[in-house]
Amino acid sequence: MKRSDADRLSDVAPPPDCRLCGRLAAFRDENSRSRPSWHNGPVPSFGAPDARFLIVGLAPGLQGANRTGRPFTGDAAGDLLYATLSGFGFASGNYDARKDDGFELVGCRITNAVRCVPPQNRPTGAEARKCRAFLRSEMAGLSNLAAILALGRIAHDNVLAALDLPRGAYGFAHGARHDIAPRLAIFDSYHCSRYNTNTGRLTAQMFGQVFDDIRNHLNASARS
Repeated sequence: MKRSDADRLSDVAPPPDCRLCGRLAAFRDENSRSRPSWHNGPVPSFGAPDARFLIVGLAPGLQGANRTGRPFTGDAAGDLLYATLSGFGFASGNYDARKDDGFELVGCRITNAVRCVPPQNRPTGAEARKCRAFLRSEMAGLSNLAAILALGRIAHDNVLAALDLPRGAYGFAHGARHDIAPRLAIFDSYHCSRYNTNTGRLTAQMFGQVFDDIRNHLNASARS
């Protein structure tokens, strides 16, 4: 019997008590003791397994996804991301910064290069490498994948590494598009963090232009 994308993706998520990265596991344990009602575990991907569009962030935020258990849910980065997804037809329902708010993605899926919250919101290169098998399997399990959005340079570099593509051939730049297969392209954006939006490095208009490019690519690839 042919296995579905959902079956394949369920096999590649890290276990709830993943211990691959000692520093991250210790930080989760610390947060579990001080904040026992929080998720405090590897944050699973969010969205349908038949999605054509995958968004890759860096890692869960301490008071966002690590608290709520859903990527980009509960922090300022998620406020901009989910509003933009809704505006471009990639989501339905009302986002209320809770895992059980009924908000759903449409043709889209969200994951992180590193699944566990890191201290100071900064995973090490070794931690990203240890988590890369999950990112690689995530992308391989999406049989309809046509577009990947990398949020920030580190996510971009990890997407390339997971796809065994040379970093030097595909440089990161906000708004860049990299065609890596006949129907698959990587798009880059500055991360939608509070810091980037507060400093003006990333505006809602800049972010929206990237999503407009992605939507146009998805429409064109569906017709070809």
